[in-house]
Amino acid sequence: MSETAQATAKAAADSHSNRWKALSFIALAQLMVVLDATIVNIALPSAQQDLGISDGNRQWVITAYALAFGGLLLFGGRIADLWGRKRTFVAGLIGFAAASALGGAATNEATMLGARALQGAFGALLAPAALSLLAVMFTEPKERAKAFGIYGAIAGGGGAVGFILGGLLTEYLDWRWTFFVNIPFAVIAAAGAYFVIREPSGSRNRSPLDIPGVVLSILGLVTLVYAFTRAESDGWGDSTTVGLFVAAAVLLAAFVFTESKVKAPLLPLRVITERNRGGVYLSLGLAIIALFGLFLFLTYYMQLVKGYSPVKTGLAFLPLIGGLMVGSTQIGTRLITRVPPRLLMAPGFLLAGTGMFFLTRLEIDTSYASVILPGLVLLGLGMGTAFMPALSLATHGVEPRDSGVASAMVNTSQQVGGAIGTALLNTIAASATTAYIKDHIGGAGSKAQQQLVQLEGQVHGYTNAIWFAVGILVLAATIAATFISTGKPEVGPASGEGAEDEMKIPVIAH
Repeated sequence: MSETAQATAKAAADSHSNRWKALSFIALAQLMVVLDATIVNIALPSAQQDLGISDGNRQWVITAYALAFGGLLLFGGRIADLWGRKRTFVAGLIGFAAASALGGAATNEATMLGARALQGAFGALLAPAALSLLAVMFTEPKERAKAFGIYGAIAGGGGAVGFILGGLLTEYLDWRWTFFVNIPFAVIAAAGAYFVIREPSGSRNRSPLDIPGVVLSILGLVTLVYAFTRAESDGWGDSTTVGLFVAAAVLLAAFVFTESKVKAPLLPLRVITERNRGGVYLSLGLAIIALFGLFLFLTYYMQLVKGYSPVKTGLAFLPLIGGLMVGSTQIGTRLITRVPPRLLMAPGFLLAGTGMFFLTRLEIDTSYASVILPGLVLLGLGMGTAFMPALSLATHGVEPRDSGVASAMVNTSQQVGGAIGTALLNTIAASATTAYIKDHIGGAGSKAQQQLVQLEGQVHGYTNAIWFAVGILVLAATIAATFISTGKPEVGPASGEGAEDEMKIPVIAH
């Protein structure tokens, strides 16, 4: 055997033996990014008071992160394909740690908002790089199933972990620690990735960067996310909100047209037009709409109606995390090599919808054990079961050079879904609450009765919105059952694009 062949064989062996270690660092980084999307919500009231942020501007602490993250995801995925996934992943982690340190040390509103925007930008680098690393490192079906099972549990449960961690840090330390906690996460993940990850060779996309596509995608996605954010605060009929939606539609249509014409597109249309991947992006985005809306309502319900502390509220979400872990690492992982993905995704979304149905029974005096607990467990089991094959299928049959941008589409569908879920379901809840109070406040004579009507109105609004979330999950299940036609993965290598009868796992040349 020649020296070159020996070196190649050694590199392949190293990559093979280290990939499970690499998974732990990739999972740690993914947990950091996902929980950061919710951890700051718990700390926001304290941070607002300390930094003198006005009520009108406080939403920008959340929005600045969402705009940068959502707007730059496709660009981040393309950079990972071009620059190298490992290098992009490590650079994203280092930048995220620096931005978190800046946010934790902020002394005024401008510094805080700048730090949040930087967190979103570096998160948009590392999130697609993390998922695409899994796609090119785990190609054997059973091992791929285990890896994506772990990743799926974290992707689904990280938001709830953020509530728990945010409550603990805010109540027992200081709001600044909701930022500083990211630093050890990022440093450990970056160091581990640098020394452990061996990215397979020959999987980069060295085509020149599609500048028009970059500009149009960033402007389009930022405008779309901001439109949903503004709809939540200023209403769907607001002229500026409507204008933003129109502008987003024009920009994204121009982006799609541009991608169909250029030689080296930022987002090759083959990535999203293949029916299995398209079904994943659409159904996953819908599921996130329902899930993020529920996070919001249950947090309000537990704290404002039931009087839970931030820590108790976070702990109340633990059954959801447990269900996600079991659904993803046990049910999804064990069955993905035995049944077609649609037979996991569609029933998973329906099971999650059943859990959501439990939560439509919320009332002021509802027992946690009899309604909320079983609802969260079923929701977690269903989401975990569906997320695992969904995340694995997101890079189904995709060429290695496109894995970064295909992975970015998963994060984009989740980010846009989260923005839609928060804005749309919150609007539905607010409208139902206003109507209920208007109809019932007249019969409330005393101040105590009026307060009771106010609380009843809030709960009525939450349950109305949760009913919509049930319908959204049924729609997600329908899309998964009809769009996704691939069969169970075969043991053994396969390659190709758009297979209808078997899940083809791309083989990367080492």
